[in-house]
Amino acid sequence: MRREERAMLKLEPSVRNAKWGERMIEVRVRFFTNQIANGKGRVKPKNAWGCGMVRIEKNDVHGIKSKSRVPFNSLLELPAAIEKVLIRNGVKILPSRLMNKYLARRIS
Repeated sequence: MRREERAMLKLEPSVRNAKWGERMIEVRVRFFTNQIANGKGRVKPKNAWGCGMVRIEKNDVHGIKSKSRVPFNSLLELPAAIEKVLIRNGVKILPSRLMNKYLARRIS
């Protein structure tokens, strides 16, 4: 963790302790499987449409309540759907070490 990030966390008044298993923010992607197999209530194993829903799981430690789901109609729309779910729930994504290799510093 960079010095700037550590300093930011020290200043943050809402830092909380969390047990193992409660620290991660979980986003769930679900693909539609309806009308692939013949017959009502039947599925063809390991087959799904290229569309579905994205939702965020409830997490009390992070103050996340599972709000509305976001549909996607193509795998190309999946990153945008994930982004919408995160924004709607107030989740801020910090750049990882790898991302810092290609992100530019802000110019004031």
